[in-house]
Amino acid sequence: MFQNGLAAPRWQGTPQGGPLSPLLANILLDDVDKELERRGHRFCRYADDMQVYVRSRRAGERVMASLSDFLESSLRLTVNRDKSAVDRPWNRGYLGYTLTRHKLPKLTLAKASLQRLMQRVREILKRGRGRHIQRVTEELSPVLRGWASYFSLVDVKRPLEVLDQWVRRRLRNLIWRQWKRPRTRRRKLSALGLNDYRAWKSAGNGRGPWWNAGALHLRHALPNRWFAQRGLVSVLDTARGPSRSS
Repeated sequence: MFQNGLAAPRWQGTPQGGPLSPLLANILLDDVDKELERRGHRFCRYADDMQVYVRSRRAGERVMASLSDFLESSLRLTVNRDKSAVDRPWNRGYLGYTLTRHKLPKLTLAKASLQRLMQRVREILKRGRGRHIQRVTEELSPVLRGWASYFSLVDVKRPLEVLDQWVRRRLRNLIWRQWKRPRTRRRKLSALGLNDYRAWKSAGNGRGPWWNAGALHLRHALPNRWFAQRGLVSVLDTARGPSRSS
């Protein structure tokens, strides 16, 4: 660990992100798994993150109280009350996922997971305002690929489609800003296949970059395949993979 910017020996605890922490958690919390199995509960646990599934709120509150008592009295652990709750499964995220409200629930994205990725994309694009779009997509694609691979288990594809559309619109917004002047915009649009009248009218429409990024003229000039040719990863295609794309 570091103190005042200098490396110092560690006398207690384990490094965050290291393999030792989840290993020790699994060894210690194995007793919790056995206790929940003995009681006949359905549950999921990953390291110290756990969800227990019951039929009613009253049962949930009872299990929460008894399980907290078991953890604190038998295992000498401290339960994080701020992160613990009795709630419907679709109101709670778990490892970045959540469930839909269908009678037969489907696995989908937790809102917080989507918001964290969108913030990461914004940060990358903010740094890319003066850079060639190829460099921007090269920096962006590994982030999207890693995120999409992690969420390859999602059953609901609509949030992934919307995310792909949003990323491409952000990139079109960036390109429109880089072109700056109407004369440059007209020349670029013409070079990308728009006829002279449409390029002239679109370049001088007086609308803001975000509006133009979603407008038909820029989507025709910079279609999805244009970004794919520059290496931009599709979140939907990566997450669903060849076996799930049909």
